[in-house]
Amino acid sequence: MATAADCDRLEQNLKNILEQTSLKWIFVGGKGGVGKTTCSCSLAIQLSKVRSSVLLISTDPAHNISDAFDQKFTKVPTKVKGFDNLYAMEIDPNVGVGELPDEYFEEQSAFSLGRSMMQDVMQALPGIDEAMSYSEVMKLVKSMNFDVVVFDTAPTGHTLRLLAFPSIVEKGLGKILRLKNHISPFMSQLAGLLGMSDFNTDDVTRKLEEILPVIRQVNEQFVNPEQTTFVCVCIAEFLSVYETERLVQELTKSNIDVHNVIVNQLILIPSGQKSCKMCDARHKIQAKYLDQIEDLYEDFNVTKLPLMEHEVRGMSQIKKFSEFLVYPFDPNQDKPNLLG
Repeated sequence: MATAADCDRLEQNLKNILEQTSLKWIFVGGKGGVGKTTCSCSLAIQLSKVRSSVLLISTDPAHNISDAFDQKFTKVPTKVKGFDNLYAMEIDPNVGVGELPDEYFEEQSAFSLGRSMMQDVMQALPGIDEAMSYSEVMKLVKSMNFDVVVFDTAPTGHTLRLLAFPSIVEKGLGKILRLKNHISPFMSQLAGLLGMSDFNTDDVTRKLEEILPVIRQVNEQFVNPEQTTFVCVCIAEFLSVYETERLVQELTKSNIDVHNVIVNQLILIPSGQKSCKMCDARHKIQAKYLDQIEDLYEDFNVTKLPLMEHEVRGMSQIKKFSEFLVYPFDPNQDKPNLLG
């Protein structure tokens, strides 16, 4: 049970994330359609003010960050226009090695030693292909030494799977390496039959062994609250609140830190102002679920964001909206319109 002092300490904003300079990985997630992308882009902008370099990664196959920033992003980190230290990229964690761009294979890696052959071998091992693709992405991100990485994640189910990937890859690679003495003769014979005389199984094993420590380190960091946290985004409706509670429970079970909830798209009416019947009805529904959220997450930082009069899209609007993550929206002073 939170004490009065605790309640005073828990501000209704995301300043705690901006001030925790040890954070390396920040995940933003929740049910589909609650505004995760707007929140993750806004958080990345605020982090760029206090961190040396920030990378925003979209792992949602829908890839909305290009639309949000009105700038095309690819599978390689690209600088966001108007910033010197903010980068963004879009990846699908379900793609295989064959779909990764050539930039991932410029340096020597396990896959540059016979990429097509490795693809064929991996296709025979369900799940290994996408896991190794994830490994290469994480290796690239780690090698570029970003100060902090923000993940704009897919809806809840995909997100939980993404967070489990480091552990899955670590176990999978460990098994492959343990079996290397049995596999090596077979791989050498297969390479000979395919005329790949330069293919060396020891080189492949060595490269896999290089990936393993990176994945192991990521796995350790994901369960370290000093380095990783998860921000849940929801709206004040039954299904979203239910999904958020399920997500919080799963994250807790997986030992992943979560102590921030963003309640988005709130109808915040200035005191003394009359509103239409629809707005009044929605406001009452939201107030009921907002009370439930505050009871459920009394020891969380609960940030309330307004429903805007228009889509939050384009750099100038996201910049303005991002301020509400730090300085809460005041309906008596602020207007739900960013176009002015």
